[in-house]
Amino acid sequence: MNLTHRVIGISLGILLCAVGGFAGEPAEVEKFVKARIEIGEMMTNYFQGGERFKEGQKPSPEQMREMGADINAKLSKLLGQYDLTVEDYRKRSPEVFADEAAVKRYLNEHQDLK
Repeated sequence: MNLTHRVIGISLGILLCAVGGFAGEPAEVEKFVKARIEIGEMMTNYFQGGERFKEGQKPSPEQMREMGADINAKLSKLLGQYDLTVEDYRKRSPEVFADEAAVKRYLNEHQDLK
């Protein structure tokens, strides 16, 4: 049993190093950081002013569906600039941003993005 645990531990360590090495590639980090910044700007602009609905009113289910479709279309277009799809971004961004050292290093090298 003890040998099995060691083999599993070593295997997981190798797997994490391989995934971490991929996620921390400078080109990948740059792509995802820039995309995340643009997504934040897009969403801020999308909801800025709160003029879509009267104060205190919730959107109807139909309006929610329309907003979701509109946001997804804009997000797809934005991510396309980085050769990413919405699905790729959602799947891979957690592993890229999990490498905090690589993200901090990139941001320190690009002070204008902070």
